[in-house]
Amino acid sequence: MVLPVVVVIAVLVLYPLAQGVFFTFTNINEANIANPVLDRPATYEGVGFKNYLNVLSGDSSYGAFWGTLLRTLIWTFGCVFFHYTIGLGLALLLNREVKGRTLYRVLLILPWAVPAFISAFAWKYMFNAQYGIINQLLRAVGLPDPVWLGQSDWALFAVIVVNVWLGVPFMMVALLGGLQSIPGDLYEAAEMDGATPWQRFRNVTLPGLRSVSSTVILLGIIWTFNMFPVIYLIAGPNPNTRILVTYAFERFFSGASRDYAIASTYGVLILSVLLVFATVYRRALRKQGEVW
Repeated sequence: MVLPVVVVIAVLVLYPLAQGVFFTFTNINEANIANPVLDRPATYEGVGFKNYLNVLSGDSSYGAFWGTLLRTLIWTFGCVFFHYTIGLGLALLLNREVKGRTLYRVLLILPWAVPAFISAFAWKYMFNAQYGIINQLLRAVGLPDPVWLGQSDWALFAVIVVNVWLGVPFMMVALLGGLQSIPGDLYEAAEMDGATPWQRFRNVTLPGLRSVSSTVILLGIIWTFNMFPVIYLIAGPNPNTRILVTYAFERFFSGASRDYAIASTYGVLILSVLLVFATVYRRALRKQGEVW
């Protein structure tokens, strides 16, 4: 019964992964790959670890890997930090008995329910320097109206705002479920012992959410690290918003000669970074007594 699943995973995941790793040791590109339509055989050659050395050297002609990695880390941890903090704040509010709580939940989940490309196009129009509603409001109150999606750091700020807006609902729902699983007796006991609201939050709520928090933070980091549509649909191939996954896409699908070898090298490096992070993260959780 497990065999069909194993076959599907092997075809859809393992074979492309193995092929990508193989491409990293070659100089394959659009000019030397096999083309049955033109009756052209493959002429690419093995180059060993040359692609890895070129990328890790930080050469700008190969994407300035270290600078792009730093921008990717800023993008990832900035988004996940606000996903978690805003999501936790909203979950705490919705965990109370407030009038219209169900309606609030539905409205707050809407950004998560809307397809990402629709949200991206809507926000791209809102960030338009001339006609966007954001700059119109800024001009109306006498504040500067920057070119949000131009060649500046404002572009990175803009895509972080959009991704936070998209990612908060998932974090809110997950943390709300965690909050509702914490026994109410713990809060009653803490209140009888004279604990302040902050002490109850620090000593009851946060420890009770530790298991849920560790899982959603890990998933959030992996998803955000590989987040492609938000950045590319809003800012396009902008060097100020370029992260590792968008540069791999640019190298694979654009340019006079599509460089499949370098794009594959970036893909393997992205996988390696996430594997190292997940391993370190898991060991840190084990040291804290979490079983995962």
